[in-house]
Amino acid sequence: MLTSDVTDLNAALDKAVRGRVRFDTASRAMYSADASNYRRVPIGVVEPVDTDDVEAAVSVCSTYDVPLLPRGAGTSIAGQAVNTAVVLDFTKHLNGITALDPEARTADVQPGLVLDKLRDAGRPHGLTFGPDPSTHNRCTLGGMIGNNACGSHSVAWGKTVDNVHALDVLTYGGERLTLGPGTPQTGRIPTALRDLGNRYAELVRTGFPDLTRRVSGYNLDQLLPENGFDLARALVGTEGTCATILGATVRLVDAPAVRALAVLGFPDAYLAADNVTVVRALGPLTIEGMDAGLIAALRASNPVETASRMLPEGGGWLYVETGGDTRAEAEAAAQAVVTAMKPYTQSALVVSEPKQMKALWRIREDGAGIVTRSPDGGEAWPGWEDAAVPPEKFGAYLREFDALMSRHRRRGVYYGHFGDGCLHVRIDFDFTSKAGIADFRSFMEEGADLVVAHGGSLSGEHGDGVARAELLPRMYPPEIIRAFEEFKGIWDPADRMNPDRVVRPAKMDEDLRVFVGLPTMKDQPMLAFGHDRGSFTRATRRCLGVGKCVTESGGVMCPSFRATGEEMHSTRGRARLLFEMANGQVIKDGWRSPEVAEALDLCLSCKGCKRDCPVGVDMASYKTEFLAQRYKGKVRPASHYAMGALPRWMGLVGKLPARAVDALNAVARSPLAAVAKKLGGITPERSIPPIARLPFTASRRTSPLGSRGRVLLWPDTFTNHFDPSIAVDAVAVLEKLGYSVELPPRAVCCGLTWTSTGQVETAQKVLRRSLRTIAPWLSEGIPVIGLEPSCTAALKADGPELLPDEPLAASLSTGVRTFAEVLAEHADELRDAVVTPGGRALVQVHCHQHAEIGTDADATVMTALGIDAEVLDSGCCGLAGNFGFEKGHYEVSMACAERVLLPAVRAADADVAVLADGFSCRTQLRQAGTREPVHLAQMAATALGLR
Repeated sequence: MLTSDVTDLNAALDKAVRGRVRFDTASRAMYSADASNYRRVPIGVVEPVDTDDVEAAVSVCSTYDVPLLPRGAGTSIAGQAVNTAVVLDFTKHLNGITALDPEARTADVQPGLVLDKLRDAGRPHGLTFGPDPSTHNRCTLGGMIGNNACGSHSVAWGKTVDNVHALDVLTYGGERLTLGPGTPQTGRIPTALRDLGNRYAELVRTGFPDLTRRVSGYNLDQLLPENGFDLARALVGTEGTCATILGATVRLVDAPAVRALAVLGFPDAYLAADNVTVVRALGPLTIEGMDAGLIAALRASNPVETASRMLPEGGGWLYVETGGDTRAEAEAAAQAVVTAMKPYTQSALVVSEPKQMKALWRIREDGAGIVTRSPDGGEAWPGWEDAAVPPEKFGAYLREFDALMSRHRRRGVYYGHFGDGCLHVRIDFDFTSKAGIADFRSFMEEGADLVVAHGGSLSGEHGDGVARAELLPRMYPPEIIRAFEEFKGIWDPADRMNPDRVVRPAKMDEDLRVFVGLPTMKDQPMLAFGHDRGSFTRATRRCLGVGKCVTESGGVMCPSFRATGEEMHSTRGRARLLFEMANGQVIKDGWRSPEVAEALDLCLSCKGCKRDCPVGVDMASYKTEFLAQRYKGKVRPASHYAMGALPRWMGLVGKLPARAVDALNAVARSPLAAVAKKLGGITPERSIPPIARLPFTASRRTSPLGSRGRVLLWPDTFTNHFDPSIAVDAVAVLEKLGYSVELPPRAVCCGLTWTSTGQVETAQKVLRRSLRTIAPWLSEGIPVIGLEPSCTAALKADGPELLPDEPLAASLSTGVRTFAEVLAEHADELRDAVVTPGGRALVQVHCHQHAEIGTDADATVMTALGIDAEVLDSGCCGLAGNFGFEKGHYEVSMACAERVLLPAVRAADADVAVLADGFSCRTQLRQAGTREPVHLAQMAATALGLR
């Protein structure tokens, strides 16, 4: 479209629609990709507030003759959720349940409803929605209907098409229809579809594979009289190419009260696949499969991950879920599976404890992201990732598919819905060269022929979109392909609904986002980007769009999205903006881009994405690089000088006499503080934390020679100058355990505050100087113990990124340990030495500890000290170092805290301690007016009678 036409369209939509209309550069960039290999920049985005808005938007688009794309969560893998069109985003407003009838077992839903919200609503009635893709906590019902989604429980409950009762739809031409049993079957569209079904009936009966996981093509079989001429089900899986879904009535199924999981270990994935028919005969709820490669990728990408250690011995596994009215009944059913499968398995176990089951399921659910990157930065992609064959042929298909990959010198890691013969795999296609893309095409064509030879479907779950639609003539005869074209033509004569998808599709090797989006900017990062082969632009490709960051709960990622609900403030949204910045096509200002700056401004640098994102996107590092490049040689924001250089200022304050520090604290409490905060870029709502009269290092003493040898305590800026009593208690506990505690001879710093504000060169100098200071201890293998999680994590993880060529930095990952990691080695001794059991505690885990270190050692220590701990699933506290202090961030900072943390603390009994090892977390709690938080060192000292 011409710029003037787009401007007129934008204005017309603004006038007609009450919801937000977004034609800005950032929105178009963020909606240019889904979770597939493909990229198309949309014309604009509309967020309708109700169905009247949808009708108005469709009318305007029809008047201007522009394509339209109804969109769910944007997690589609075949490219059907991106197009040069006006995007209708239903997730913001049309996202509710309008009715739920437990007796009829149905629910009326809006298209933007997230699946888990429907499942939560059905749970009190013992009901659930059967299809459950691994994206269940962010995928929408409209997207599931458009894609005919399946999920792990299709063995028991079928695909989405099997669970749709009725649809309320709107055509591009403005016709609104209610489809489903008992609805009128007259009018232009039903009459034409009945004629189509009659003419092609025999071809459909003979030309469609007899397969539970056939998702490719349109559901013409639903037009047959033996299937009830069900127009609602016929429209399922059309990928937005026929009509816009305004609402749906879906069927709910009885959910088992209790579930158990039988995990079967086989020597390899082939043997696991060979035996799925035996398991199917036992009537389980699900049969999921994994290959050893998935587990290896998980452990390499997430060193603190522990769930995979529960897996029984093997090189391939089946998850077989069973249900029952009681835990004993569910366990018995799972045990029966183990017993029946004993002749075929290498090992097995039964799990029924909910937390353990959740941890095991997370391995499978995160598979799509885990296998997209190897530890050395190697990339793998979807495309041919979900073909399905009859389960009895699955083992044979898997072996031949492996041979196909070998012929093309490709590698891939398996997982999938083995019970339905559906294989998920990400393959290391080369999308950066024409030769690599030619091989991709050849592989896809041969893969299509292979699956058809086994009586299968090109897609068993993710749809056709761009990735496989071009291959449909290899699966269906020409007459059926013509029938698909007629089917779309009946619904959408103008061919404006998500064009170039399913029928008359775009070429599978066009619009590949890596190739068409190859970077144009110089790739000379200041950080090492060791996991991305030293390339920042390669790092911007790490996000594949699986969308785990756009969830509302669980884990740490992504706190700013959960506070604002804006795509721009999600890890995915920021990653896409950085990708577009690197290629320079939509975002043209490079490091000066206002769109990227706006998106990164509300990034808390919490590092939650580094742990929680299945692909390991590290937005905190990307933000550091962006700030470093943006302000290179330029004046920085005031907060960078004030809070970014905090260790330097505190080093000067530490040399002052106590009375001078008292005076500074008094000023911080006086009206003059407003001036200081304004000069320092600090938001006026924040109080300046009081400084200790004397830093811990000023009162250091010689530690007695311990029987267990020497340790070096890292006196971080926050503990040393704000909470020195924590260090005092830590030393007392370590000495109690027989350690000789030493301190560095001069001030040391990890450089975190400079790193987080993009002052990379200064951070490098600071860290290098600190490493030289502690070199004697590192070289002797003496443990360096950190008390502040952010600093400890920075030493272990950021050090090698800042100083990749510094041998001492490489030794930090093993040489630096947390206080809890040291104590955990003496759990029995601690248990015997407890004088006053720790009591109850709410635990707020620091984000950087969650991301880089984990909390297993902390749990061990708390148990030994008699602490009855409730670890909050609260995400980031919201303060996040300098973030919550910076001007313009206060509201988001407090919104993060008010999601879970602060309400939980207010609701806790008075005798419940609030354990927060991070200074940021403690500061947020203090300034929110809640009770005084404590550090693990303080609780340990109390329990051991040392304070």
